[in-house]
Amino acid sequence: MRTLVVAVAAGAGAVTRYLLDQIVQHRATSQFPYGTLLINVTGSLLLGLVLGLSAHHGFSSDATVVVGTGFAGGYTTLSTWAWETLALAESGARLQAVVNVVGSVVLGLLAAATGFGLALL
Repeated sequence: MRTLVVAVAAGAGAVTRYLLDQIVQHRATSQFPYGTLLINVTGSLLLGLVLGLSAHHGFSSDATVVVGTGFAGGYTTLSTWAWETLALAESGARLQAVVNVVGSVVLGLLAAATGFGLALL
């Protein structure tokens, strides 16, 4: 049963990712993948929050797995991030590709730490 709930949560995360990316990218005026950046940073924030709640406030292991592995796993995307970064580099936007790599890693780690810290409040 837990596996089924994780699968449903992952599907919900993937649909949420797709819709949010569409909204952001239709408003963006450049080829930079702002949607994927926003998704991965907010997903890192969510995962940090869930892990903090689990570690410090007794958030159940089932809820942690469903939200963390299921929803956040379906919501965030390493493969799209990597593909979009390669596409930037191949199109000659090498500086944007580097900004995407460094920015995603730094902002993702900061967001995860922020989420974990929020759970301590």
